[in-house]
Amino acid sequence: MNHPEKARTFTADAARTAWHDQALWFIRQKRDRAVSQVPEWEELRARAAAIKAHAMSRLDHYLELFEARATANGAVVHWAADGPELCRIVQGLLAARGVQRVVKSKSMLTEECHLNPHLEAHGIEVVDTDLGERIVQLRHEPPSHIVMPAIHLKRAEIGDLFHEKMGTRAGADDPGYLAEAARADLRGRFLGAEAGITGVNFAVAELGAVVVCTNEGNADLGTALPRLHIACMGLEKIIPRAGDLGVFLRLLARSATGQPVTAYTSHFLRPRAGAEFHIVIVDNGRSAVLAQPEFRSTLSCIRCGACMNTCPVYRRSGGHSYGFVTPGPIGSVIAPGRDAREHRTLPFASSLCGSCSDVCPVRIELHTQLLAWRRVLASRGLVSPLKLWSMAVLAWVLRDPVRFERAGWIGRRLLSALPRFLIYNPLNAWGRQRELPAPPRESFRDLYRLRMPRGPKT
Repeated sequence: MNHPEKARTFTADAARTAWHDQALWFIRQKRDRAVSQVPEWEELRARAAAIKAHAMSRLDHYLELFEARATANGAVVHWAADGPELCRIVQGLLAARGVQRVVKSKSMLTEECHLNPHLEAHGIEVVDTDLGERIVQLRHEPPSHIVMPAIHLKRAEIGDLFHEKMGTRAGADDPGYLAEAARADLRGRFLGAEAGITGVNFAVAELGAVVVCTNEGNADLGTALPRLHIACMGLEKIIPRAGDLGVFLRLLARSATGQPVTAYTSHFLRPRAGAEFHIVIVDNGRSAVLAQPEFRSTLSCIRCGACMNTCPVYRRSGGHSYGFVTPGPIGSVIAPGRDAREHRTLPFASSLCGSCSDVCPVRIELHTQLLAWRRVLASRGLVSPLKLWSMAVLAWVLRDPVRFERAGWIGRRLLSALPRFLIYNPLNAWGRQRELPAPPRESFRDLYRLRMPRGPKT
């Protein structure tokens, strides 16, 4: 997987790139306005980070407590070491009950574990009921964003898709009309479903309960009618107490979409009369992350997507360029931990501006971890020799003030004097999609020497 190559495909459409950038920045601005209305925002972030750090430090205790309480409530808890085991457990539960039709609410874990293809290969129809997820499912492509799965698409493209799949009017792209068409199509699928599968946003250990947050109510509809509800959760979703939940709910919606609260926050404690409730707790590499102190805090992520909405690289390269179920800064930290060779370019898909860390509601230092992964990849021989050589030369220049000043002087003169084609050509990979501003005649140091008086003040 080569992020630069995949990003080049996305950025070849300049209009789409600009639109994608603006759409995500609009969400970032909504987030900022929502945050500004909460005076204790930084206190909430600190509290959330502390809760997650505590939960991860005693993860075995809280998972066992959750299992005991959930079992006492009447739920059945299963454990899956990896994605294939999750798929086998879910498929086994469905097969034992003769289930052929399933509705599923948004779950990045099941995307990560490829549950849909596995169930479909066994003859089970799986319908994603989140509107964005349904759109990308109909297009046979993965989500490009963890909160807004179809953010990379324009409404005209969705209109054409619905015309082909649902028989809507040709050329119709009014959002209200398209949403109503999707609602009508999904209604029958909800009524005919034999099982509902959901993800989990939070699992409360002391209650043995899971909490699912949606804006469309599809998780509620998908679990209210079928007799079988299967909730799939990563083991990092655990929080110790019911009192902790309010901290995260205040952070989640504001960080994700700029809303005060998610429209539907559903608590599942026990199966309803005559129904079954199964919870599958999945590791799939999370224990390995827990064993790495430098990257452990990534398990605190609440999947709000704020880091994606602010990241200048993600906004301009699109989610599919990452080649991983979770794109953006958080994905660029998680993915190398799963397969360092396959995802070795992702930690470099960052300007290290720190904006992702600034907006993270649980204070994950994402830019620091991206830099750490660059060091790890270099130590494993997974960074190109050219990049290593160029970084070594740059480090040699930056270590000495005299070399730094002379290099700046030479660079300014060369950029001013050389013909453009000698600078921006196929050999300059950096300059294919970027351009330096016109260099100033004087450096900051030159101006400082000219304008600041010498000697002590009298």
